Amino acid sequence: MTETIVMIHGMHGGGWYWENYKNFFETKGYHCITPTLRFHDMEPKGLPDPRLGTTSLLDYAEDLEKEISKLETLPILMGHSMGGLLTQILGSRGLAKALVLLTPAAPSGIMSLKPSVIRGFLSGLMKYGFWKKPMRHTFNEVVYSMLQLLTPEEQKEIFDKFVYESGRAASEIGFWPLDPKKAAKVDESKITCPVLVIAGAQDRMTPASVVRKVADKYRTVSTYKEFINHAHWVVSEPGWEDIAQYAYNWLNKMLIKGR
Repeated sequence: MTETIVMIHGMHGGGWYWENYKNFFETKGYHCITPTLRFHDMEPKGLPDPRLGTTSLLDYAEDLEKEISKLETLPILMGHSMGGLLTQILGSRGLAKALVLLTPAAPSGIMSLKPSVIRGFLSGLMKYGFWKKPMRHTFNEVVYSMLQLLTPEEQKEIFDKFVYESGRAASEIGFWPLDPKKAAKVDESKITCPVLVIAGAQDRMTPASVVRKVADKYRTVSTYKEFINHAHWVVSEPGWEDIAQYAYNWLNKMLIKGR
């Protein structure tokens, strides 16, 4: 039976940024689905849907759960950055046979607002009411926090595809102690499937020190791997193939073990 991987993108992104991984895993025999989150299917240079600003992580998770429920068998969930947190939320609902977290955002209980993270969000955080408005990074912030290992041409190409993000979702991640609904909360006892947690030693958006704590949260079922020569944009940084191959090998091992 062909295994299915649902690949969940992070902030400002879309299904488009999984192209490398989708091609890689499909050549290995996997079926890959790359959904685009609510209100992210828009013209990058256009104005966002005003409802985006108050869209919660739980709204994203609800949409994804509906799509996953249509599948005949439990999929593998692979998430990058904020998508990695959504993957954890969905995993705690029993919706996956394995989780692959690529430089994931941390759930509540793990403080992730390191100086480099704040610098990456500074322009948005300086705007009053950012927690209920659509937001986006400046080009310099994106280069500093996510794309520093790419060429200038690649940086511009990716930035030009970025769309607005939910201020509420960003706040639920970064300022979780202030969120009465605890949207970023994940009950680790409910994640019983294998979990692979990937960190980049040069990551400024989800620093490896934070990602290690994510792996430790699921220590009974997790495998942690840190790549020294990588930062946040592991989906297309030079050498991304090494990470994809590692995830492929790990999945093969876990799926065989689970049979």
